[in-house]
Amino acid sequence: MTFVALKMLVGDRAKYLGIIMGITFASLLITQQTAIFVGLMTRTYGAITDLGQPDIWVADPKVQFVDDIKPLQDTKLLRVRGVEGVDWAVPLYKGLLRARLADGNFQSVNVIGLDDATLVGGPPEMVQGNLADLRRDEGVIVDLVGATDKLAKPPRVPGGPKTPLAIGDVLEINDHRAIVVGISRNTRTFQSQPVVYTTYHRALTIAPPERLLLSYILVKAKPGQDPQALCARITRTTGLAAYTRDGFEQLTVNYFLKYTGIPINFGIAVVLGFIVGTAVAGQTFYNFTLDSIRQFGALKAMGAGNGTLLRMILLQAAAVGLIGYGLGVGAASAMGAATRNTELAFRMPWQLLLVSAGAVGVITVLAALLSIWKVMRLEPAIVFKG
Repeated sequence: MTFVALKMLVGDRAKYLGIIMGITFASLLITQQTAIFVGLMTRTYGAITDLGQPDIWVADPKVQFVDDIKPLQDTKLLRVRGVEGVDWAVPLYKGLLRARLADGNFQSVNVIGLDDATLVGGPPEMVQGNLADLRRDEGVIVDLVGATDKLAKPPRVPGGPKTPLAIGDVLEINDHRAIVVGISRNTRTFQSQPVVYTTYHRALTIAPPERLLLSYILVKAKPGQDPQALCARITRTTGLAAYTRDGFEQLTVNYFLKYTGIPINFGIAVVLGFIVGTAVAGQTFYNFTLDSIRQFGALKAMGAGNGTLLRMILLQAAAVGLIGYGLGVGAASAMGAATRNTELAFRMPWQLLLVSAGAVGVITVLAALLSIWKVMRLEPAIVFKG
């Protein structure tokens, strides 16, 4: 019966391809839009991901996400260092400042000031130069995307490509001279602004004068110390908010999920893909069943029970579902690979494949239900009618 079911399925090529195309489109749209959504949410905490050394981020209790900076008093750093279980604690400056480019235009940049002594929180990967070069006078490190795009120098020839920043080039940040001593590769962030690293005290000099300039305190727990317990102890001792790296990432994601329209926009696209896929696959599969009703009637007249016919229909639905799912996921993966070096956010973890597989499974089941109902009510005598 398996061979008969598959033979019936591929016998009508037009309807067979129509079912597969409907499921493929649904799988593609669901997978692609969800992958873009996941990639976009990942970018919201890109700055946290790049600072992989600290176990804990200490911030003002009213901070809602990583870019919602509410500066702290400098004395808070000493209080955090005195908490039991803290191995080390260093200051971090993070601020959005304005850089003046060689052509006179201005560009906002994320300036990150690292502890002068340890340089904890530096870029995850250096493309050119060394992190220690930040200690040079007026030295800064610029991320690769910013150096080749938004901070690039004007083209040498009118109408030609921009000239990427290189080691030794000079920037002007908030009317302060900065010399590029390195190029880094960073995780793209939600705001997609260039990232510029410097030392903490140099960042305080560059930043506009304010009473408070300490953005975050980065903490490393002592070996064997539970980070969650240390967070609770820091909060109880200092009155500040303390988050593990995963906790701060989740806080940031929750803010964007709650206060922006991003989930609704992508959710609508996913739901539309599900509805369209169900409608196309369901209608085509039902029409295929109607065209094959005499064959099902003949099988029933020869003694095939409802259970056998049910398994045949489910086998047909599973076959087109697997093929459509594979084609859709493959197309989405190809699109993601083609745009991996662009501004488009795209991330496809293995959990996403399970979600899209579940959605396609529901589509195929819904598409088969109408056919199952029709076949279950089928009278074998239909085969003898004209």
